[in-house]
Amino acid sequence: MSRLRDLPRFLWFEPRAPSPRGPGKRDGLLLAVLVAIGLVEGAARPELSWSSASLIVGIALMPTVLWRRSRPLMMVSIAFGAMAALSLARLVTGHQLPPLHTGIFLLLLPYALFRWGAGREVMIGSLVILADASFGLLSEQDKVSDIIAGFAVLLTAMALGVALRYRNRARSQELEQVKLREREELARDLHDTVAHHVSAIAVRAQAGLATLSTNPAAAADALRVIEAEASRTLTEMRAMVRILRRDESAELVLNPGIAELERLADPSAGGPDIDVDVSEDTGQLSPAVSAAIYRLAQESITNARRHARHATRIQVEVTVDETSVRLRVTDDGDTAHPRRSAPAGYGLVGMTERAEQLGGTCQAGPNPERGWTVTAVLPRNGPTP
Repeated sequence: MSRLRDLPRFLWFEPRAPSPRGPGKRDGLLLAVLVAIGLVEGAARPELSWSSASLIVGIALMPTVLWRRSRPLMMVSIAFGAMAALSLARLVTGHQLPPLHTGIFLLLLPYALFRWGAGREVMIGSLVILADASFGLLSEQDKVSDIIAGFAVLLTAMALGVALRYRNRARSQELEQVKLREREELARDLHDTVAHHVSAIAVRAQAGLATLSTNPAAAADALRVIEAEASRTLTEMRAMVRILRRDESAELVLNPGIAELERLADPSAGGPDIDVDVSEDTGQLSPAVSAAIYRLAQESITNARRHARHATRIQVEVTVDETSVRLRVTDDGDTAHPRRSAPAGYGLVGMTERAEQLGGTCQAGPNPERGWTVTAVLPRNGPTP
């Protein structure tokens, strides 16, 4: 009951539908066609004279179609107010006027009101339309069936406006959801890419500083690695920026896959040794799953480099069976320093989101004795439709 009581207030504050444009070329053409049809009707029907109020008022109201989208309430008030005044005049004088068949164009105005008008405009405009209909019923001598048919046509126009209004809103919301998912995908890719390369840069920079005074050659090697990692970072970031500037799909970003996992074991990046063991049956994997496995492994290695104290080895294993792909990344770091004490970031959250998006799972936690393990299981062919 409370929801029903709140419904009028909810409708009153309903905002206008987006992008109601003003008169355009098509509106001008529509007006020209309506005027031409009205003039032809006036010439073809003997009971209509050029001085007939029906013809004069009908043609005078035709320009309201030009602003039916940008000013729906005003146009409804003008058109249906004039028709109500005409009906009232017929009621007072008792003089029946032949209807103008071209006046069917007036149905465009209730449609536009319910399609683009704000909630308060719809409610006020509905009262204006109801007043005109009431005067029309009193002034006309139509059959009940004709009256019911007229109301049915009017309500159909209104219902069509409402249906298209909310269909367009649902489509806009769906588009926003797609854009949000693409932004999240790009955010995860950006985080994984930058975090991985910057982590390697930080490790090599620390090694270079430590050996600068005793081994200048090693420090020079560290600088070369830093330069290479920075170049890779810039290349991948530029690819993502191109996608964003061109407003293209996030799926167009060239993501590496399982075949490129060996790149993560580059010894020049410094830090613990990385062993990569990939199952042979990876040729028929979904590209999205292959890219996700690479990114999950990349982020796991980055986290191990950052947080696995005294780690000497990181093991990456990928196994594939008939239905799924399993990734397991382990390190032998010191568990005496729990990694959850590090500042919270988006790494584990992004990994979980990436796996769930493909219908899989991702879990991370300490090993019973030493080190940390990340396990991800994804469907071999991606999410089931």
